Amino acid sequence: MAQQIVNPVVTGFHPDPSFIRVGDDYYIATSTFEWFPGVEIHHSRDLVHWHSLTRVLTESSQVDLRGNASSGSIWAPALSYDNGLYYLLFTDVKSRKSVYKDLHNYLITAADIMGSWSAPVRLNGSGFDPFLFHDEDGRKWLLNMRWDFRQQHSSFSGIIMQEYDPAAGRLTGPVHEIYTGTPTGVTEGPQLYKRNGYYYLLVAEGGTGVNHMVTLARSRSLTGPYETDPDYPVMTTAHDLTFAFQQAGHGSLVETQAGEWYMAHLCTRPIPGTGIMNPLGRETAIQRCVWTADGWLHLAHGGKLPALTADAPDLPPHPFEPLPERDDFDYGELGFPYQSLRVPFDPSWVSLTDRPGYLRLTGRESLASLHDQSMIGRPIRHFACTISTCLEFKPDSFLQMAGLVLYYDDSDYYYLRVTADEIRGVALGVVMCRAGKYAEISSMQISVKDWERYYLKAEINGRDILFYASPDGEAWTAMCTPLDFGTLSDEYGGKLGFTGSYAALCAQDLDQQAKKAYFDYFEYKAAGE
Repeated sequence: MAQQIVNPVVTGFHPDPSFIRVGDDYYIATSTFEWFPGVEIHHSRDLVHWHSLTRVLTESSQVDLRGNASSGSIWAPALSYDNGLYYLLFTDVKSRKSVYKDLHNYLITAADIMGSWSAPVRLNGSGFDPFLFHDEDGRKWLLNMRWDFRQQHSSFSGIIMQEYDPAAGRLTGPVHEIYTGTPTGVTEGPQLYKRNGYYYLLVAEGGTGVNHMVTLARSRSLTGPYETDPDYPVMTTAHDLTFAFQQAGHGSLVETQAGEWYMAHLCTRPIPGTGIMNPLGRETAIQRCVWTADGWLHLAHGGKLPALTADAPDLPPHPFEPLPERDDFDYGELGFPYQSLRVPFDPSWVSLTDRPGYLRLTGRESLASLHDQSMIGRPIRHFACTISTCLEFKPDSFLQMAGLVLYYDDSDYYYLRVTADEIRGVALGVVMCRAGKYAEISSMQISVKDWERYYLKAEINGRDILFYASPDGEAWTAMCTPLDFGTLSDEYGGKLGFTGSYAALCAQDLDQQAKKAYFDYFEYKAAGE
């Protein structure tokens, strides 16, 4: 029996897949937005088993995300390979919430997928979702959607293309508008391929919400005109809002060693019964595809809905060791699965060597900060899981806090934190922010001045979140009634974000006294779903 691809293949917040094959190795690059290091690359040899291989943008010299709005920063990386060199394009979105979009499109290269990567070359800023096409004649072409902020104009005004000169490191020649999309609108995410004399343009349409879809067009000429598949779209969930996957779109194609075709795409898994609440964020799935006799691409299983499982190619199984559930911080540096917000890991605020066997965080700015937060986190990847830690921390005032946070962005989070106040001394309780409105669960604030350590735990079960605390890791006290996991979703409060929920350890010192917090371990344990 053939191996089965079980979707999503990369769970939790890993959107906008860019899919390539180099020899027997398959790679998918995904967006990271404001989470640092930026651009995550996943690796497989059989399309069934995937693991996180590396992250590309690791230094502020490569990209500076401080001050960027939430759900801005690193959008839609495009990974490609030509003549022994890997190419990676990405957009650094500096502003996104006004009529204007300040967009920095960059190109970096490396001879090895693990790096080192060249210094970024800034190419343009006319739109986002850049893609580099390597034509058979050796010429290279940059594609991106074009953003038009003018009134009485469509913001998504078409897919444009311009030649890239690798010797000069810049774009050259005229800008060609090659495709304006279907009446569905919101045409973005261009990917260009050549097959049997046709140039095939794969685009995302309908916006990133429930109307998201994948559309294909083709032309005999590179610069067009491109005709749309008369049976478009290739894939969508827009017509079935009860389907287990939603928001399917942003496709990227790869051809296997045996000439089979597969498409990676993003999708969401809403909490059952909530419609669109998807706190795990946009995930990556893979579909098997076939070409029709008249040269159009269809899903191999038929219809427009993505498959929950798909036949894998006939390749030797290649599983990877899973990440351990518990990290006791016994290593000298932070690696997978951790990320920080907007800034690199730096000994000034995070250390594993200051006190061996512990993670030390130095308190800095608040959870509302877009600049210098002291937070390390990992995507939440399951609807049923337990996340726990043990903290040593002695705050002097309410301006100093540390603990365990379930975080979507600066407007939406739940935070079980140790702090201090004038009545209880050292105190422990839950604070929250929903759609930008801060609140404290005052009835659950308890004095912990006699505790030497603080064991903190969050349990997620479907839509419910419960926080617990303990002085010894054995006798636990519930710190809240059930909280809504759906709050930590792209669509909550109408904000239209693009990321997903994280479990994180953090510390704040709003008095700027650099109070230190020490974490003994971090455990993420999935339950049966």
